[in-house]
Amino acid sequence: VQLQASGGGLVQTGGSLRLSCEASRRTFNLGAMGWFRQAPGNDREFVAALAWRGSFTYYTDSIEGRFTISGDSAKKRVYLQMNSLKPEDTAIYYCVTDPYVARGDIDAKGKYDYWGQGTLVTVSS
Repeated sequence: VQLQASGGGLVQTGGSLRLSCEASRRTFNLGAMGWFRQAPGNDREFVAALAWRGSFTYYTDSIEGRFTISGDSAKKRVYLQMNSLKPEDTAIYYCVTDPYVARGDIDAKGKYDYWGQGTLVTVSS
């Protein structure tokens, strides 16, 4: 499975961006698809994920209420609408998917076998 992410860019504090990610093929509507991010000098961290079965969504605490993840399993796409952006949201955002990740492990980067190339989000103060 190859993942193609897009939508990153430069935005001012308080602005919005929408990231998109498309998978090259479906993973049988199992598992999850989502986003991690990595800021300079920091570890890669979980941002949000969508579990296909039941369409459950998960968010890290620091972005909840500002970011919304959505997806279309038929189109093999997931989106991340990011509002009220802050300078601390500046990072490379990576799209991920795995057909076997359990909901209990959905924020664990080691449970995802498929990663996109990353798209840079820069929020200026």
